[in-house]
Amino acid sequence: MKNLSRRTSAFITIALGVVLFVAINVVANSWLSSAQLDLTQNGLYTLSSGTRATLAKLQEPVTLRLYFSREQASGYAQVVAYAQRVRDMLKQYASLANGKVRFEEIDPRPFTPAEDDAVAQGMTGAPTQEGDNVYFGLVGTNSVQGHEVIPFFDQSREDYLEYDLTSLVYKLSLPQKPKLGIVSTLPLEAGAGGLQAALSGNSQPYTFYQQLKDIYDVQMLDPATTDRIPANISTVLIVHPANLDNKVEYAIDQFVLRGGHAIVFVDPLSESSAQQGPGIQDQGDKSSSTLGPLFTAWGVDFDPTKVVGDAELAQPVQVNGQNGQPQVLDYLAWLRLTPENFNTSDPVTANLQMVNMASAGALKQHAGATTKFLPLLTSTSMAGLLDSIQVRVTQNPSDLLRRFEPTGAKYVLGARVSGPAKTAFPNGPPAADAKSADAATSDAAKAATPLPPQIKEAQNINVLVFSDSDMLDDRFWVQVQNVLGQRVAVPSADNGALVMNAVENMMGSNDLISLRTREHSARPFLVVDRIRRDAETRFLSEEQQLQQKVTATEATLKQLQGQNPQSQGGAPVLNKAQQDQIDKFRRDLVGARSSLRQVQANLRQNVERLGNVLAFINIALVPILIGAAAIALSMLRRRRRARARGM
Repeated sequence: MKNLSRRTSAFITIALGVVLFVAINVVANSWLSSAQLDLTQNGLYTLSSGTRATLAKLQEPVTLRLYFSREQASGYAQVVAYAQRVRDMLKQYASLANGKVRFEEIDPRPFTPAEDDAVAQGMTGAPTQEGDNVYFGLVGTNSVQGHEVIPFFDQSREDYLEYDLTSLVYKLSLPQKPKLGIVSTLPLEAGAGGLQAALSGNSQPYTFYQQLKDIYDVQMLDPATTDRIPANISTVLIVHPANLDNKVEYAIDQFVLRGGHAIVFVDPLSESSAQQGPGIQDQGDKSSSTLGPLFTAWGVDFDPTKVVGDAELAQPVQVNGQNGQPQVLDYLAWLRLTPENFNTSDPVTANLQMVNMASAGALKQHAGATTKFLPLLTSTSMAGLLDSIQVRVTQNPSDLLRRFEPTGAKYVLGARVSGPAKTAFPNGPPAADAKSADAATSDAAKAATPLPPQIKEAQNINVLVFSDSDMLDDRFWVQVQNVLGQRVAVPSADNGALVMNAVENMMGSNDLISLRTREHSARPFLVVDRIRRDAETRFLSEEQQLQQKVTATEATLKQLQGQNPQSQGGAPVLNKAQQDQIDKFRRDLVGARSSLRQVQANLRQNVERLGNVLAFINIALVPILIGAAAIALSMLRRRRRARARGM
C-alpha cells in the first residue's frame, strides 16, 4: 500500500508539474511576450529615454509594416535571428506608444500580391541561391501621406538599429522639416571629389550632410554673397569658413545676436581641401579657417597656425620604415578621443564613445570675455602645440614624434559659448569687399533690399565651436557600403553623431541624442594599444640612435676617403686602421638592426601573450571555476546530509 501511495503521489506531482509548466507558458505568451531581461553592461537591448520620449510625443498614429520573407530566409540563421530582434523591438514600440503605433508584419512570398506590394513600397530583395528574393525591410506611414522606408536591414548597422527605427518614427511625427542653414567652403553636396567628381558623375555627398538632409530642410547659403540669414532659419552650421567675406561675417554676427544658434567648425589645417593624408600640399588661404573678429566678440581665442598634438590620443598609421618595410607609428596630429575627453554634463557630448579628429586647433577663453566658455572636447595632458606648416610638410609621423614635447596642459578642441556679447562690427555694417562687388551688383533684388537695423548686443548668445573640420570627412569616421544597390553608412566613430547631436540640441530637441551615441558592442583593446605605444616609443628611440650613428660614421668615412689617394679603379685606398673602423661600423649596424627587429618581435610577443591569457580566461578558466563551485557545493550538501543522518 505504501508503494502504491508513493507512486500515486509521484504521478500527481508530475501531472501538476506539467499543468504548471503549460500554464506558465500560456501566461508568458499572453502577458509577457514583450518582456525582456537585458543583462548587457550598457543596456544595449533596452530602449533609451529618447525613444520613449519620441513615442510619448506622437500626436498622430503611425503604422510600421515589417516585410520579412520567413520561408525564403529560413536557411540563413543570422538573418532569422536579426529579424527576431527587429520584430521584438517594433513590438516594444507599439506597446509603449499608447496606441499611436500600429505594428504589422507581412510575409511577401514569391509571386503573390504581398511581394508586389513590397516592391511598390520600396523594399529591396536579396537574391538567394534558389533564385528567390528575401525581403527584410520596414515601411512607416502616417495619416498625412508621410512615407519613410528602410529598404533592407543590413546587419552591419545593428548597433544603430534603435536609432534607425526611432529616427523613422521621428520623421513621421514632424508636420514639416525644420529649416537648417549651412555656410561652407567645402563641397558638401558634391562630396570629397568636389566639382570635378560631380562633372564626371562620381560625386557622393558627405555622409553627415546627407543625414542632415534626411531630417531637416537644408538651405545652403552662398559664402561669397550672403549678406543676411533668412528669418525662418533658427540654426546655422558653419563648416571651414576659409577667407569669408566681411559681409558674410556680419550676417553671422547679426544672426547670433538676434537669437540664432550657430555651430562652427574651423580648422588650422584642412586636410579635406586636398584629400590627402599627412603632408598635404599647400592650399593657400583655403588651408585654414577662422572667424577672427566674431571669435573675439564671442570671447574665443583661436590660433589658426597651431595644431594640437597628443601622444596619448594619437592614432596609429602605417608608413614605410627605413628598410621600406611597413611600420605602424602614432601620428600626433590625428587624435582619437574617448569618453574621458568628453564633457559628460552637456547633451551634445555626454554619451559619445569615440571621435576622430585630424589636425585640430586649440580653443580658449578670451581675456576679459563676458561670455561663458564651457569645454566640450579636450585633449589629455600629454599634448602640445605643433606649427601647422610643420604638420603640412612632414611626410613621416616619426619626425613629429622625435621633436614633440608635451606641455602638460589640456587643450580645448570644442566648446559651448553662451552669455552676453556685443557685435564684432561696432562701426556698422562693413562695406562690400572688392572681391565680392561683382557678385553683389549681379544680385539686384537683394541689393535693393536694405539691411535690417543693426543689433549692437545680446544678453545670451548660444554658439558651439569646434577646432577641426576634417572630422566631418567620411574617411575619418564612416565606411559607406553598397548593399543591394543602396548606400549604407556604417560609422566607425561618433563624428556624425556629434554633428547630429549639436544640430538637434540647437534646434531645441534632444530626443534622438541618447540613441545615436549609445555605446557599441565592440570595444577598443586599450591594453593592446598601450603595449604597442610603449614598444613604439622604444623603437623610435633606438632608431634615432642608430640614425645618428649612421650619419656620424658616414661623415667620418667621407672625410677619410677625401684624405686618401684613389686606386686605378677610382676607389679610395684605405689603410688597415681605416678598414678596421669600417668593419666595426658594419658590425655595429648589423647589431643595431638586430636589436630593432627584437623590439618588434617583443611587441608581437606581448600582444600574443595577452591574447593567450584572455583566451584562457574565456575558454578554460570560467568553466573550471564553475565546475569547482559545483563540486564544492555538492560536497557541502553531502556533509549536511551526513550530519542530518547522524542526528
